[in-house]
Amino acid sequence: MKKIQMVDLKGQYEKIKEQIDTSVLDVIQSTAFINGPEVKSFQAELEQYLGAKHVIPCANGTDALQIAMMGLGLEPGDEVITADFTFAATVEVIALLKLTPVLVDVEPDSFNIDPEAIKKAITPKTKAIVPVHLFGQSANMDAIMQIAKEHNLFVIEDNAQGIGASYKFEDGSVAKTGTIGHVASTSFFPSKNLGCYGDGGAIFTNDDDLAHIIRGMVNHGMYKRYHHDVVGVNSRLDSIQATVLRAKLPNLDQYNDARRAAARKYNKAFEGIEHIVTPKVKGNSCDTHEEKICNTCNCHVFHQYTLRITNGKRDALIQHLNDNGIPCGVYYPIPLHSQKAYQDERYDEADFPVTNQLVKEVISLPMHTELENDQIKFITQTVIDFVQS
Repeated sequence: MKKIQMVDLKGQYEKIKEQIDTSVLDVIQSTAFINGPEVKSFQAELEQYLGAKHVIPCANGTDALQIAMMGLGLEPGDEVITADFTFAATVEVIALLKLTPVLVDVEPDSFNIDPEAIKKAITPKTKAIVPVHLFGQSANMDAIMQIAKEHNLFVIEDNAQGIGASYKFEDGSVAKTGTIGHVASTSFFPSKNLGCYGDGGAIFTNDDDLAHIIRGMVNHGMYKRYHHDVVGVNSRLDSIQATVLRAKLPNLDQYNDARRAAARKYNKAFEGIEHIVTPKVKGNSCDTHEEKICNTCNCHVFHQYTLRITNGKRDALIQHLNDNGIPCGVYYPIPLHSQKAYQDERYDEADFPVTNQLVKEVISLPMHTELENDQIKFITQTVIDFVQS
């Protein structure tokens, strides 16, 4: 059995090595490192894949989220509602822009923001909602978009973990995550489902005017060289990262299908095991399909495969897995409302029962495109043996 990796980037690279090596060398030889043709080609190809009118590449996923908020013209003091159970970057950019983050609880099965909690958190100062498609599964966009419509709020999708996922609406229509709200951000960090070999990110929108504003913002506020029409930042995807992403994009559905196949094997192994709660895929999901990706349902793309260990032995299990050469992770060990940087007297612990429980129970197992059957069997049996001991 090969050594088990949390993310096997090398194994993935080996399958596209020739294409990657050739295209990277071509960029180096062209010396078109910034805003070169590879960036423009990747932008167009990702627009076509997503069915989005506008993709604006940028330097990283955190910048993407910040620039999306800047483009909407949110002002200091405006309240932005987002999930308590997510990575800090989501709330970090809200604070950096001197907006007011409002953290709310999540659903216990999907781990995504709870629409009922959103409703309770809305005040006259609320201007936007940031749903995070956590671990690769779409938030409840039917409910979120309806809430936003009723209260005249912006929806900013944090799609850093969900690229390639599809969402089926109650009316039967389908859209890719990141194309549903007013604007969205994603990350191309190497471990993402579509990852480059450094930092990278992008902003998506179907709004022509907003796209124009954002295109200037990512490049120092310039639409014409040395003419600064808006306040901007320096956040550009470089051509080497773009050419890596161009090589990977045609494989994205295959990559996500491999992740779902691994998740099905994990789920089958853990079925019926006391104290192990497997990920819940909500809606008419691809979990029911044995073949290729289904683009007509709510698809979980399993950026992470995250269990809940309900017998209080999660931390001991981590040590046991490490002792057996199995990497794992806890995403996330501390609620955002408890983080020193984001503590606020407005928050009441009673408002976060789900998040406070999840941080004690969640554990993410290896999940990537190169997982092999013998590795999954060893991982699952090691977990089961410990939990049942």
